[in-house]
Amino acid sequence: MNAPINIPERPVRKRKPDWIRVKAPTGAGFNETRRLMRDLNLNTVCEEAACPNIGECWTKKHATVMILGDVCTRACAFCNVKTGMPRAVDPLEPEHVAIAAAKMGLEHIVITSVDRDDLPDGGASQFVKVIEALRRNTPNTTIEILTPDFRNKAQAAIEAIVTARPDVYNHNLETVPRLYPTIRPGARYYASLRLLETVKRHDPSIFTKSGVMLGLGEERMEVHQVMDDMRSADIDFLTMGQYLQPTPKHANVMDFVTPSAFDAYAAIARAKGFLLVAASPLTRSSYHAGDDFAKMRDARAARLVKAR
Repeated sequence: MNAPINIPERPVRKRKPDWIRVKAPTGAGFNETRRLMRDLNLNTVCEEAACPNIGECWTKKHATVMILGDVCTRACAFCNVKTGMPRAVDPLEPEHVAIAAAKMGLEHIVITSVDRDDLPDGGASQFVKVIEALRRNTPNTTIEILTPDFRNKAQAAIEAIVTARPDVYNHNLETVPRLYPTIRPGARYYASLRLLETVKRHDPSIFTKSGVMLGLGEERMEVHQVMDDMRSADIDFLTMGQYLQPTPKHANVMDFVTPSAFDAYAAIARAKGFLLVAASPLTRSSYHAGDDFAKMRDARAARLVKAR
């Protein structure tokens, strides 16, 4: 008689608490935004990363455009974007982004991308072209970019992008250093910190921003250390949100962090000197980015007045 085969049990996915449940996306504004993105052959991180705020943002005609295609050359354990060999870069993409910004009447736009380790410059030149197209077509729109780490190409990539002068340069650290080997294996924590530090060194007038996900098994003191590291790199804006598992194949949610715990983290971060902190279960890098940019600009102005 054959011995029974032991099949490992699949980890049980934690049930989402009430405070992070959102309504399904509907409405005319949502459909108009989706149609515009399709017509211009643009990708959005809102869809590709399964953002929980897509209904609210698209209804208000806010969208975070994801350039350089929809296929990433890395396979981070938290991310829902497809992994594989990307297609050729679309030369029409910069103008299409500018057209979308104009048609949506955006006062502030967020541009992100997949990782493109296959490109000689990691895709930095496409960021530059998008920024230039936006400046030509919608000169009053403030520009926030959320870039990858440009692994092994960071110095030249940063210099090119900073010369194009986005208003905000965002690069997310994502998690604490201890969890990088499992959560963000293709990246290096201190390389990401140096990237943001280099941006600020090249042009102190550009706001720098970074974010972390909570609920991946990080310890409280590890989060506090990340805050200290960010302030040492002179990062202006910290975002903190709850990690949500996109599919059973992705990293498990170890903990659903309560709203009160997010409030406590935010209070500590503000005490450490960030110009602005956004911390809540549904906070994402580009959530309310336009309003937050205005707050950050006002906070810097107030701090300069106080320093006189």
